[in-house]
Amino acid sequence: MRLPIYLDCNATTPVDPRVFAAMTPYFTEIFGNAASTGHAFGAQALEAVNTARQTIARAINARPEEIIFTSGATESDNLAIKGVARLRGRGHIITAATEHKAVLDPCRCLAQEGFRVTCLPVDSHGFIDLDQLASALTPDTILVSIMHGNNEIGTVQDIAAVGALCRARGVPFHTDSTQTIGKLPFDVEALHVDMASLTGHKMYGPKGAGALFVRQSCELKPILDGGGHERGLRSGTLNVPGIVGLASALDVATNQLAEDIAHSRHLRDQLWSCLKNVAPTTRVNGPDPLETPESRLPNNLHVSVGDFEGDLIGSALCNVAVSSRSACTSGSTEPSHVLKAIDAPTTGVMSLRFGVGRFTTDEDIAYVVEQLTSTLNAFR
Repeated sequence: MRLPIYLDCNATTPVDPRVFAAMTPYFTEIFGNAASTGHAFGAQALEAVNTARQTIARAINARPEEIIFTSGATESDNLAIKGVARLRGRGHIITAATEHKAVLDPCRCLAQEGFRVTCLPVDSHGFIDLDQLASALTPDTILVSIMHGNNEIGTVQDIAAVGALCRARGVPFHTDSTQTIGKLPFDVEALHVDMASLTGHKMYGPKGAGALFVRQSCELKPILDGGGHERGLRSGTLNVPGIVGLASALDVATNQLAEDIAHSRHLRDQLWSCLKNVAPTTRVNGPDPLETPESRLPNNLHVSVGDFEGDLIGSALCNVAVSSRSACTSGSTEPSHVLKAIDAPTTGVMSLRFGVGRFTTDEDIAYVVEQLTSTLNAFR
């Protein structure tokens, strides 16, 4: 065990050594521009991109031509949402209150441009109500965007049901699947998804490399003008090392998906059992991981601790990297919009998001448990 211990894998993950090895030649040896196909350097780069596109498509049951490479999930979300809206020119968009800002902010931008936006509420565990979604759909609805797994509280929505409803009404369906592709099974056909955002750094791949699945029947207006790359939907020189790393990361994750899920759940559940024992008033935000494990990201634990000072928790976790803050973000008077949406306490509490990962060990969790137990018991 090495200190500090990293438990913030919902924010980012380290690059898997296998992924790093796959990327390395494309920095110094196969360094050509994938658009420069008139010579061997460019042709080799293009071949790597095409292979990566096939790998990603195979992993999510899509066609290679339906994979559009981007700089990451934020760009993918913007391309999906603004791309549909600006092609149509007007209409109605539906999303949810607990979406990532990469979805909510583009929707707010479009609202300022005259589009009508409905933001669905969620229940105390972060789930939308399918009946409310059905009631919100109108003849002028042009897009529904509902995330698959929540980045803060780990709630996994039933996007297969959302997708089926949208398909029946003829409405394109986009999902921000940043937290789930590479962590949970994901099949665009079974889930009835028309567009899905993904990124490398959430699944042990590189930062700055992402993709958007765009079903062939789904039309978008590009948000970047330039050389017409990526079926004309995303101009810009392709990040070949990043694309290779993204594909490699997803390939590794797909091949050991069951192992990773079991490993993460085991460690996450150990941590939650400990917290419940040493701080009984601790509230889990999102679905209870022990009662409904399928409804939560396997590596995520988000809790609110209300009966101890935040500084005390911080001292217990001084050698542990977690997403740790009060319910109000530093430098802001606004609480987390996700905690607000599920009606979680936002004053007098400390919120902690633990994100265990592929390289987290039993010893790491034992250390965290020991630190929390000894510190909180001493305080008592």
